[in-house]
Amino acid sequence: MSTPVQAPAGQQPADSAGRRAIWLSIAALAMTFMLPLAGLVMALFALMAGIRALPQLRSAGRPTGTAVGGIAVSVIALALSGGATAMQVYLMDEYSAYQECMQAAGTVTSQGECFTRFRDAAQQKLPADVLEMLGTVQP
Repeated sequence: MSTPVQAPAGQQPADSAGRRAIWLSIAALAMTFMLPLAGLVMALFALMAGIRALPQLRSAGRPTGTAVGGIAVSVIALALSGGATAMQVYLMDEYSAYQECMQAAGTVTSQGECFTRFRDAAQQKLPADVLEMLGTVQP
């Protein structure tokens, strides 16, 4: 019987490198909408995986579409998660006050008042064009 030939330790097949890049980037995009900071970190990992997969795919003579797609999606996830994380950091004081208000709120009406206070505080801190882009102010 012959023994199957295995790739040397530490080397991944080129096909799996491309698939890994695209799946990591999709996961990063999904994570961006749940936890933007985690999406930011995962998007960086996905971008690195895509960049590392390109030469592997090229040297194996395989199509680079999965790696390029992974890079493109990870760049989108990186931009979205970076923007959302920056917004959270910028509005940190207002969001902390909102959380404290929600913890003390005992009724739905008082919870609505908490949101109204948060929205008003955010409107004072953010420029009008950002608020219009976010859809919170009607033109």
